[in-house]
Amino acid sequence: MATLFEETTINGMTLKNRLVRSATWEGMAAPDGRPTPKMNDFYRELAAGGVGLIITGFAFVQADGKALAGQMGIHTDDFADDYKALTGAVHAAGGKVVAQIVHAGGQTMSETIGQKPLAPSAVDVDQFQETPAELTKEQIKQIVAAFGDGARRAKDWGFDGVQFHGAHGYLINQFLSPLTNQRLDEYGGSIEKRIRFLMEVYRAVRQQVGNDYPVMIKLNASDNLKGGLTARDADYAARRLSEAGIDAVEVSAGTPASGKRNPARQKIINPDKEAYNLELARMVKGAVSCPVIVVGGYRSHAVAEKTVAEELMDYVSMSRPLINDPGLPARWQAGDHSSSGCISCNACFGPGLQEGGIYCVVQKKALEKAARAE
Repeated sequence: MATLFEETTINGMTLKNRLVRSATWEGMAAPDGRPTPKMNDFYRELAAGGVGLIITGFAFVQADGKALAGQMGIHTDDFADDYKALTGAVHAAGGKVVAQIVHAGGQTMSETIGQKPLAPSAVDVDQFQETPAELTKEQIKQIVAAFGDGARRAKDWGFDGVQFHGAHGYLINQFLSPLTNQRLDEYGGSIEKRIRFLMEVYRAVRQQVGNDYPVMIKLNASDNLKGGLTARDADYAARRLSEAGIDAVEVSAGTPASGKRNPARQKIINPDKEAYNLELARMVKGAVSCPVIVVGGYRSHAVAEKTVAEELMDYVSMSRPLINDPGLPARWQAGDHSSSGCISCNACFGPGLQEGGIYCVVQKKALEKAARAE
C-alpha cells in the first residue's frame, strides 16, 4: 500500500515523498520577469519545509503571454544566472523543482502586455476581460516554438523537469475549450482538432529536452463551465498525451469564470470539502499509464494519505496550505498530523499585487497580535 512519505521516481527524477507544491503565482519577479533574491528565499524555504516536489509559479514563454505583474518569464536566455540561483537555492535545501511554463492567451489585458491579447478565437466571453485577437497560424507556430525554447532553458538552468500549463483558462486550455476555440481550421471543431495545439506544444517541448527528462502537464479535466471543456474531451486529451509519452499529469479543473467551482475554491473548512478534483483525477488515472497528481483543497493529513493509499493517486498537490505553512510536509512526516491552518480565504494573493509577494495574511495578523500582547 502506498504512503505519503515514501520515495518515488518520475522519469529518473527521484522524490522523497508524494507531496507536491502546486504552481502558485508569487508576484515576486522583477518587472521584466526575472526571478529575484526574494523569490529565491521563498523557494528555499519551501524546499527546507520537506515537500517532495516544487512546481514553480507559471513562467511566460513569450512576452505577449504574460498574465500578471510580478510573474516570472522564461522567454529569454538573458535570465540564465538568475534562474540558476533559484534552482541552486532549492537544491541546496534538499529539494526538487520543476518549471511551469505558460502562455496566457486571451486571459490577460492590453495594459499588461502592451498589445491586444491573443487567443484561438476573437470571442467575447466572461473568461476574458477584453475581446482578444484571433491567432494566425504563423503566431501559433511561434508560440509552439516558444514553449520548446522555454523548456530548453529550464533544463539548461538546472530545473529537474518542466510542466506546461494546460488548465485554468490559459492558452492551451483555450484551444481545448469549444467556448474559446471557435476556429474553422485544423485547430478547431472536434476534440481531435482542438488538441492539435496541445500535442504540438508537447512535441516541441520533448524535442528540446529529450526523452530522459521529466515532462508534465497541468490539465483541466473539466472547465466546470457551460460550453467549456468537458470531462469526456479531457479524458481523450489525457489518453493522447499518455500515448505520446507524457511523464505525469496534474489534474485540476475550473477557470476564473467558473464561479464557486473555480480552481482555488474558498471555505475549505472541513475534510468533506477537500479533494474536490478527486473524481476527475480518477477518470484521468483510468486513461493514462503515467503518474497522476491531484490538486484541489487538500488540508488534512488523513485525506491526503487516503488519496494515495486507497484512491491510488500517485501524488497529492497543494498550494495555499504551503503559503500558510511551508513546513507542513516536515511536520506531518514527524508525526504531527494536525491539519493545515489555511482557511481558503484567498487573501494571500492580495499582497502579491500590492506588496510584491504573496504571504498568509491571516497568519501575519495573528503573529502581529501576539507580538502586541507580549
